[in-house]
Amino acid sequence: MNKIINIKNTGILLNCCTIAGLILTGIFIIYGIKSNIFISQSALDDFLSKLGLMAPVVFIGIQAIQVVFPILPGSIGCLGGVLVFGPLMGFVYNYIGICLGSVMAFVISRRYGVVFVKNLISIKKYEKYSEWLEKKNFDMFFAAAIFFPFAPDDILCFIAGLTKMSFVKFIIIILAGKPFAIFLYSAGLKYAADILIGIFS
Repeated sequence: MNKIINIKNTGILLNCCTIAGLILTGIFIIYGIKSNIFISQSALDDFLSKLGLMAPVVFIGIQAIQVVFPILPGSIGCLGGVLVFGPLMGFVYNYIGICLGSVMAFVISRRYGVVFVKNLISIKKYEKYSEWLEKKNFDMFFAAAIFFPFAPDDILCFIAGLTKMSFVKFIIIILAGKPFAIFLYSAGLKYAADILIGIFS
């Protein structure tokens, strides 16, 4: 009974964090448009200078944490990286942060097991994707899911931690598969953001 209550409470907390994260992101985007940091290089440089050398570190940390605790949808984080740091460095920081977060999810899952994973991703989502555990060629399916941008790869990193997949193989799949998906997210969302900025600026 206590486990069920804890799982429900964790789900409610994560949902609240996600909503709060979306609201804060919306506020930040509006602020960015009003202050021209997304369309003016000088305004952007001034904004980043306030954070100094910590700006990339803070962003990478946020991206890593959002994989394990979905405070923000990963796609929004990818967009933020590109808008703030530019296409190249935004991609690099997104890649580093998301890969670190994926490794964290795998290690946490392997260390603490099914019950803990259910608390993080909810029983409903676990039951939906746990069928992947039954696949004989899980490694192949996992690699394909990581490569393409629309699969629930954050959840699947937790699922992978419950399998017999080696840590080295997981690292190779993440490092090799993530760049393509992150690039598509970054490029597509940047194009959409440019359109919105043109409409509201």
